[in-house]
Amino acid sequence: MNGSIFLRGLRSDVASTIIAALVLLSSSFSISGCTTLKELAALRDVDFSLDSVTDVRLADVELRRGMAYSDLSVIDIARLGRELAANKMPLSFNLNIGALNPAENTVQARLVRLDWTLLLEDRETVSGVFSDEVVLPPGQVQRIPFGVELDLIQFFGSNLRDLADLALAISNQGGAPKNVKLRAIPTVDTPLGPIRYPEAITIVNRTVGS
Repeated sequence: MNGSIFLRGLRSDVASTIIAALVLLSSSFSISGCTTLKELAALRDVDFSLDSVTDVRLADVELRRGMAYSDLSVIDIARLGRELAANKMPLSFNLNIGALNPAENTVQARLVRLDWTLLLEDRETVSGVFSDEVVLPPGQVQRIPFGVELDLIQFFGSNLRDLADLALAISNQGGAPKNVKLRAIPTVDTPLGPIRYPEAITIVNRTVGS
């Protein structure tokens, strides 16, 4: 996670509003409800960062570690050219987010959903939903993995070399540095049911590439 820029998972005013509403109702909750209130508070302090980008494929061409545009084979170039002629350039990869609940927290945080939008070079691209429950024990980094698929031509034009260099940079295996951000809205589990935060927050911000 070298070079990661850690951001707080939740703005304090947003967290305070939600927690205050739950506290007003906490008298009707059991002990388990109080525990969940603590879990909700703990989510404020979770640090998120881009852990890694893996299994990068551009038009089904695998972009291997250390690979540059000049390393693409004639067959690879031909495959990319066919996709470009069809006015498409599909890119797929696995994005792994690291979530750290600080050791000084006394309770676990519980994330049940993450609505996300991927930004490349500050340009919004695709959106998705991560809906698996992730329990975040104090002091342990938990990986949140999910797949991303997009058509680069829709967002970055149709120059084959530029698109390939962008894909190589996203994979952190070459090319010019690129800015990758993930804008997301977390949902946490509470005694009232899942609570979705009212606005998007940028939880990942890392420059990848050489």
